[in-house]
Amino acid sequence: MTEASEQLSYEAAREELIDTVRQLEAGGVSLEASLALWERGEHLAGVCQQWLDGVRERLESSRAEDSSAENGE
Repeated sequence: MTEASEQLSYEAAREELIDTVRQLEAGGVSLEASLALWERGEHLAGVCQQWLDGVRERLESSRAEDSSAENGE
């Protein structure tokens, strides 16, 4: 991932992904432009997935800590 995309928030990446999908669905662009949009969309989807995976890990870690504290461990 590039440094610029690492700085994208989940919300920013999601909004850009939505816009990219709209452009692809609207059509009217060249094959080359469509391919570039598709590649950008794939990248943005990956950025979003990384954010979601990170949040999931944090939640699971927090739950495990809470469970340990409740069990007196």
